[in-house]
Amino acid sequence: MVNRSYARSDRISEQIKRELAELIQSELKDPAVGMLTITEVQVTPDLLHAKIYFTSPTNDPLIMEGLARSTGYLRAQLSKRMATRGIPQLHFVYDTSIDEGMKISKLIKDALPPQ
Repeated sequence: MVNRSYARSDRISEQIKRELAELIQSELKDPAVGMLTITEVQVTPDLLHAKIYFTSPTNDPLIMEGLARSTGYLRAQLSKRMATRGIPQLHFVYDTSIDEGMKISKLIKDALPPQ
């Protein structure tokens, strides 16, 4: 039985996340990109655009430039790996949720009395 509540855009988002993680790690040669983790992919319902949220331990602004330079290559590789009619435009966004969580944890730790 197929779960119809799992939308096609959700399945495509998950596949893009898996494929991009592998492509960036194994095939992308841009030294500016370095080490990063894709945290989420959101594809629009019309499948024309995809926001790729990522985080990096270095938080280097050059990563965004490297990803912007590599977008065409990544889309071309995705089109070879995915059985879809078209590949959405890729929009990379730095995911600040982990940084924000660490800041909140530090504030809480600093506010608590020493044990």
